[in-house]
Amino acid sequence: MRLYKIIWWFVISFICVVPLAISGAVLYLNHNLPSINAIRDVQLQIPLRVYSQDHKLIAEFGEMRRSPIAYKEIPQNFINALLAAEDDNFRNHYGIDLKSLLRAAFELVTTGHKQSGGSTITMQVARNYFLSSEQTYTRKATEILLSLKIEQELTKDEILELYLNKIFLGYRAYGIEAAAQIYYGKSVKDLSLAQMATLAGLPKAPSANNPIVNPERSLIRRNWILSRMYSLKMITKQEYEIAKSEPETAKRHDAIPELAAPYVAEMVRAEMVNQYGDKAYTDGYQVVTTVPSRLQTAANSALRKGLLGYDKRHGYRGAEQKALPKDQWLKTLKEQRTLANLEPAIVSSIEDQSITILNNQGKYETVNWESMKWARPYLSVNSIGAIPKTPKDVVAIGDLIRIQRDSQNTPQFSQIPQVESALVSLNSQTGAIEALVGGFSFEQSNYNRVIQAKRQPGSSFKPFIYSAALDTGFTAASMINDAPIVVDDGSDNKKWKPKNDGNKFLGPITLREGLYRSRNLVTIRLLQSIGIDTALDYITKFGFDKTSLPPSLSLALGSADVTPLQIAKAWTIFANGGYKTYPYIIDQIIDRNNTTIFAATPPTIPTETLTDKEKSQEGKLIPIEAIDVKIPAVAESVIDKRTAFIMNSILQDVVRRGTATRALVLKRTDLAGKTGTTNDTKDTWFAGYNADYTTVVWVGFDQPKTLGRREYGGTLALPIWIDYMGIALKDKPMHTQTQPAGIIQLKIDADTGRLASDSSRRTFNELFKKEDNIQGDNNTNLPTSSDDVAPMELF
Repeated sequence: MRLYKIIWWFVISFICVVPLAISGAVLYLNHNLPSINAIRDVQLQIPLRVYSQDHKLIAEFGEMRRSPIAYKEIPQNFINALLAAEDDNFRNHYGIDLKSLLRAAFELVTTGHKQSGGSTITMQVARNYFLSSEQTYTRKATEILLSLKIEQELTKDEILELYLNKIFLGYRAYGIEAAAQIYYGKSVKDLSLAQMATLAGLPKAPSANNPIVNPERSLIRRNWILSRMYSLKMITKQEYEIAKSEPETAKRHDAIPELAAPYVAEMVRAEMVNQYGDKAYTDGYQVVTTVPSRLQTAANSALRKGLLGYDKRHGYRGAEQKALPKDQWLKTLKEQRTLANLEPAIVSSIEDQSITILNNQGKYETVNWESMKWARPYLSVNSIGAIPKTPKDVVAIGDLIRIQRDSQNTPQFSQIPQVESALVSLNSQTGAIEALVGGFSFEQSNYNRVIQAKRQPGSSFKPFIYSAALDTGFTAASMINDAPIVVDDGSDNKKWKPKNDGNKFLGPITLREGLYRSRNLVTIRLLQSIGIDTALDYITKFGFDKTSLPPSLSLALGSADVTPLQIAKAWTIFANGGYKTYPYIIDQIIDRNNTTIFAATPPTIPTETLTDKEKSQEGKLIPIEAIDVKIPAVAESVIDKRTAFIMNSILQDVVRRGTATRALVLKRTDLAGKTGTTNDTKDTWFAGYNADYTTVVWVGFDQPKTLGRREYGGTLALPIWIDYMGIALKDKPMHTQTQPAGIIQLKIDADTGRLASDSSRRTFNELFKKEDNIQGDNNTNLPTSSDDVAPMELF
């Protein structure tokens, strides 16, 4: 009897305690479940995408490749395929499938491991969005409770949408739209029934059922799903037979940029991380840049053409690898990257007038002899070897070479240039970056020479000295002596004896002529007259850091270390009439909800006198250069607009009759610019503009060394500038500066730089500010005639 009471007591206790324990556990777990709002407002990880101004994809950054898609856009056949594979009772259960759970539990108890899944799609949503992947009873219980809660708060369609945008399907693909793009290169809406069934087979085992890695197993899984769809009356027998017989066509389709602008993409990525931290990679930001695809493509082409042209002029340096054994050809080619437009290839045979190559796609092609005739052997930067007579003089079987393709996709013999370049093009009025190329190949080097390479600008820096002269009493007609000069540098009694190119001197010439003919001695004398301190203060108005400018006369010859972007920014001031710009590359930032959260509003150039209130307003920019000042809404005038107008006229003469006459090929009257070449031709430049675009090109070696004695800014950088600007300005009307008030034009005596008289032999018209001292005493260091040069000045 006592034993009976004890047993009865235990039974009653069990009946009472177990439900209480379960209830307590449920209450405890339920308290820690996500809120209703968290379920409804769940955020998917979406990569950062960078676009051109005309919305062409430049790059995508982020570990997860995802393209969210609304449920209503998902084909019903895919929904059916998924349900047939994963949860055919989905429409009927309340978040858990009790039968499947009990079956899985029984298998676990009897065998020690789980043989079939008990999770519904709703449970997978709960696990994927809110829970960890640890396998514990507590986590499983939480998953069940959360699934029930999700079913109460969301519709079946909403649950499916969450699931189909979250699941991992291999190759960084998260969600079915990303998977469709990666495996088939198209939207899920455009897939065949067989392709949909293949993707529906991936959630269970993305690696094991992968159609690229394991095509046979994937095919079995696909056909099983199709048979399930048929047995569940989701498709007809005819649809089943057609889909089952369809061959598998999956192959990897990575996100292919629609526009090659990797240096632009990297600049944007760095700025977005600076602004948003690691969330930049996951929060679905879309960045629209200021770069139009047409101009960026033109910049890419112009820079590559220029560097390859230089490289060919200086000869062929030989194969990248020689005498490769045939059984290593394909392996070697797979290890090589395409750099810019140069593909790797291996010479497989040599004929009299051609060679046969194996390309990186494993196919054989013919390279004709005509494209190889340039390949004279490189001997030094100033000399090349004999002209080759046959292909055997250039290559041997087993050579790893480079090819580029012409407009007909025909392979042409080439090589990777060692010389480098940078091109940046700004909107002259706003500072927006219209095109940017930081080097020949981002794959070869991500060093962005536009913003990172500090090089001497040579004569492209001279206009800032001349502008300072015009604002300190000189005029475009002032006479300056182009004659030798000796400067004591103050150390060990050494003398600096600067020279002109060609070591020729013209005697007294006008300030205008001194600039368009790029006379070094004229510029040095101007700087002497202005004073170095005055010049340094003036030049900083163009955006240069005073501490980076040498406080010596060498400044006149461009001895400062500056980046191409700094030069371009400074030159926009000449192009737009004297106003400061702030280069920027981010035009818009759009969030995951397609809401514009940032839109650039650069300073505008005023057309009339501003009120104090207008002057105090702020613009909105993310400038490339780190600056502490606030961006004004209205552009700041940093030099007299009349000075800018006269400088523009002189710089147009550089194109008309100076060192940049090659640019006349563009048949435009609104172009202005200046070449630049440093000592020993280590750096070559061309900075030029019209009122639409200000474009700067630099060419040189990363480790400074001479480019060759026959190379100059006018032979290297200028042709690249011409090719780019020819496309940038195509079909654009002439865009010249409007003459500001306070400018007058007078006839000048060419021999004296003063007002012409009846006795003047040679005259010309010149621009002046109305208050200029036309008869003034600002003619510097002039002898009585062009032949009268003091002997002491010669040494």
